[in-house]
Amino acid sequence: MTSHSLTFHAVVVGGGLVGKTAALALAQSGLRVALFAPRAAGFAPGAVFDSRIYALSSSSQMLLECLRVWQALDRTRLLPVLDMHVFGDAFAELHFSAFQASVPQLAWIVESTLIEQSLDAALRFSPSLSWFETRAQGLVIDDDAAHVTLESGETLEADLIVGADGAHSWVRAQMGAKVDRRDYRQTGVVANFKVERAHGEAAYQWFRDSEIVALLPLPGDHVSLVWSARTEHADELLSLDPAQLAAQVEQATQHHLGALECVTPALGFPLALQTVDKLIAPRVALVGDAAHLIHPLAGQGMNLGLRDVAALADVIANKESFRNLGDTILLRRYERARREDIHKLMLTTDGLQRLFAVPGTIARAVRNTGMAFVGAQPLIKRWLVSAALG
Repeated sequence: MTSHSLTFHAVVVGGGLVGKTAALALAQSGLRVALFAPRAAGFAPGAVFDSRIYALSSSSQMLLECLRVWQALDRTRLLPVLDMHVFGDAFAELHFSAFQASVPQLAWIVESTLIEQSLDAALRFSPSLSWFETRAQGLVIDDDAAHVTLESGETLEADLIVGADGAHSWVRAQMGAKVDRRDYRQTGVVANFKVERAHGEAAYQWFRDSEIVALLPLPGDHVSLVWSARTEHADELLSLDPAQLAAQVEQATQHHLGALECVTPALGFPLALQTVDKLIAPRVALVGDAAHLIHPLAGQGMNLGLRDVAALADVIANKESFRNLGDTILLRRYERARREDIHKLMLTTDGLQRLFAVPGTIARAVRNTGMAFVGAQPLIKRWLVSAALG
């Protein structure tokens, strides 16, 4: 602990990328910030790549650049996505091109641990940040401040509590927000592979049998798998040895990149749609998975959380001098700034998941005809690229 005082402008609860980015953004604006988070564990010994891979949009890149985190990343481990190919469950194919959309790249592929280590380094050198590797145990809000009790019995006071503590958020429970969760009955299976054929800095996605298989390009001759599979099928995939899993992925991806070799253990995480009835409460704001969960088919979950951080930091930076950070009027500005973006992306990802989950020949024909129509409309494709870039 590096605290000089137990009184802060903001306390950030949550140790993922979103929470650490929020803490850094607020600290770099000159605020006294307390962060409740573990430090980055680092890369597993002998690991070729981190199993947790993100496709970051231009808006996420810009935020990390403003915080001087992006510039510190190992450039040899970053890769731009220049093309994306989406295959329907019949004849349809969509192709998105950075060149045709007149943008430098569609996304950046980045390992979670790589970003987290750079965030940790920046946080360590932030003089206005105090880091607590412990859990918050109690939260009391009154007119003057928010009071956070630690496991040690100490109490911190702050104007604002930022809940960035994930889908099962403790902060959200303390503020009494209502959660609406719908389990997709799917599990996201992730693993990394060495490929026989060059990926050409292109991402691929297949809709098949109500499941979604995506391959994201990694530096060199490697790709990252995200297979949104029915839970019982995912359990089967996770039980396979590396060679058997590689054979299953080869078949699911129509041998598009040739023979595959599994280079990291497969991991699984449950998929759900989750909404909350409010993003704020007196002296409390939610960001990231604490505020929303979406299906990973568009790879936008992390980008959505980082846009929460950017919006909260912007609202705070532009507040009137007489308002403190916990002012309800100020926090309502944050909530209004985020509602439409969150709602649109939830509708889009949930709608696509539902559309491709409908069985039958007619449903298959309708969705693939729709994909073919979108593929023939350059303006629609350019708009979709623009929306994905944030």
